[in-house]
Amino acid sequence: MEQESSTSMSSVASSRKKDRYTGNARRFRIFGVDFSPESVAVAMVYFVQGALGLSRLAVSFYLKDDLHLDPAETALISGFSSLPWLVKPLYGFISDSFPLFGYRRRSYLVLSGLLGALSWSLMATFVGSKYGAVVCILIGSLSVAFSDVVVDSMVVERARGESQAISGSLQSLCWGSSAFGSIVSSYFSGSLVDAYGVRFVFGITALLPMITSAVAVLVKEQHVPGPTRGQNVLLANPSFLESSRENIIQLWNAVREPNVFLPTVFIFFWQATPQSDSAVFYFTTNKLGFTPEFLGRVKLVTSVASLVGVGLYNGLLKRVPLRKIFLATTIIGTAFGMTQVLLVTGLNRQLGISDEWFAIGDSLILTVLGQVSFMPVLVLAAKLCPEGMEATLFATLMSISNGGSVVGGLLGAVLTQVFGVTKDKFDNLSSLIILCNLSSLLPLPLLGLLPEDDSEIVSNENVDIEMKSN
Repeated sequence: MEQESSTSMSSVASSRKKDRYTGNARRFRIFGVDFSPESVAVAMVYFVQGALGLSRLAVSFYLKDDLHLDPAETALISGFSSLPWLVKPLYGFISDSFPLFGYRRRSYLVLSGLLGALSWSLMATFVGSKYGAVVCILIGSLSVAFSDVVVDSMVVERARGESQAISGSLQSLCWGSSAFGSIVSSYFSGSLVDAYGVRFVFGITALLPMITSAVAVLVKEQHVPGPTRGQNVLLANPSFLESSRENIIQLWNAVREPNVFLPTVFIFFWQATPQSDSAVFYFTTNKLGFTPEFLGRVKLVTSVASLVGVGLYNGLLKRVPLRKIFLATTIIGTAFGMTQVLLVTGLNRQLGISDEWFAIGDSLILTVLGQVSFMPVLVLAAKLCPEGMEATLFATLMSISNGGSVVGGLLGAVLTQVFGVTKDKFDNLSSLIILCNLSSLLPLPLLGLLPEDDSEIVSNENVDIEMKSN
């Protein structure tokens, strides 16, 4: 009896100890998000997105030095490379409607990784023209966009019905992981170009998308039976066309709701202001002589700054009303963006600041502000999604946001051409920078389209739910 009692007590103690550790495991969090296999999968996919920045400098130098393109052409290609991000709802529709090998998420993550590996492998070996480069860059962008839709659907499902703070934590996990991936790859993005050339960097980059394929096994998903061999997908599911039509109607009805449509208008115009990044890149490399190795250091600093921006938002600003964040970051960002004029005119050297240190400090501040201002866009998009169509509507909203970015890039390319900025002529670069920075203030009168605070979004959601229940 004593032995049984001792064994029983030992078992209870062991059970309590196990429960305690299990409870601690359940309470373990990253950026305020519970640790789970799916959270790891989401974080790793975003990590890969950040780590793919390894090729960013290589692509820029390849277009500039190997293909001898002007800043306007480079900006145009950069704009076109974002085109796959404009049809993200289509990817969500495909993954939801056409299970691949019985899975709607796992299989498409694997496929996305393989597609990305193929595109960068081609860049490392066969591509030798701007048209070939555009095709491969588009394929690589498609790979990232498709995997992004898959993990975004998982994030939005988690955010449904949660507060702005929880939604902010989820987005912080995503973009914190992306920033960490960018930090890991940033310095080597320049030093490897210096040491081994752009083709070598493209080859290394081809390995990264395979991580996306590997983490697909962490996604918990039930197997979906598909059509038998030789059977048409539409015939296997007679209600497919009808349900698709209903989904499109439901999406349209959701988008045209004022509490969704008006904030979406603001997001588009806020992203659609012109950019001068390509022109500044040509100036810093061709005029100031910045090397790939140094630009890799700058990228390392900006990657850390991006992570700081995520942490700053997650720790201090995720409960601040969205209007205030957009207003403050836009005004401050515009003011600091003007400091690039000092670099172009050489006034920084008259102040005793070298070009290198000025570029690092300027990039650091602008990146923190940019990340802090972008986080509310993601939170707002996630919060606007009604129950039942989270993934599709979130993808639609982010496609509209990406469309604004493409428009901004194309406007920047046009203005670069208009101002006569080329790979060796920078007389009007200061005017281009000033105009692009001032244009970022134009969307501010539209701040009234945003909900005043989180409670307004919640109240709108409650009204929608009540209307549906009635």
